[in-house]
Amino acid sequence: MTKNKNLTTGSGDRSLAEPKSSASDIDAFLQTASRLAPVDDAARGRLVFALDATMSRQPTWDLACSLQSEMFSAAQSVGGLSVQLVYFRGFRECRSSRWVADTGALRDLMVKIDCRGGLTQIGKVLAHTRREAERRPLAALVYVGDAMEENVDHLSNLAGELGLLGIKAFMFHEGNDGAARQAFKEIARLSGGAYLPFNAQSAAELKALLSAIAKYAAGGLKALENSKSQAARRLLADMRRP
Repeated sequence: MTKNKNLTTGSGDRSLAEPKSSASDIDAFLQTASRLAPVDDAARGRLVFALDATMSRQPTWDLACSLQSEMFSAAQSVGGLSVQLVYFRGFRECRSSRWVADTGALRDLMVKIDCRGGLTQIGKVLAHTRREAERRPLAALVYVGDAMEENVDHLSNLAGELGLLGIKAFMFHEGNDGAARQAFKEIARLSGGAYLPFNAQSAAELKALLSAIAKYAAGGLKALENSKSQAARRLLADMRRP
């Protein structure tokens, strides 16, 4: 992986408790996702997968690695998915991978990453995603993290810019940090995406929802129509509601 030198500065990380996602959380996520506009053809199949790799994320790093496999598996049947991995850790280290089109390549990149103590750099992730979209349209940003110690107004402004470009930010929140919850919800709202808390116990629901997002990113509404998964059917039903 090569370091992206154009990424901006960020802030903090802390160890957190892990609440279990409830059925109502899943329903709320799907209802929010139902308001998404169809994916533009030029953006279809391109997704940024961003991870907080600071030390507090170490216990669930294996779960994050398994999630990317689910994304590729879900998208392969509807035309495939091209993913760029972005992660931050340590002292102002924020890196982006090349774009990859198979789960093995992304897994190989992820297993080389070890979590290191440092401050969150969500602003860098959002700004980088915006630049990638300006170069070539992309469908969505999936972000997995547990903390936020940055200027929420700055993050909100960046999220609004993503929304104007048609990029939906799907913010997966591990833990119960109030500042992170508030910021993640606002980023999701301003970009037109969705927010969902999770922990290791809610992995099955998380994978199902992430798979539905991948299918949507890769194939749009038609991909959801052809899917047999419960999460995709529920997502499609909500998207068709007035």
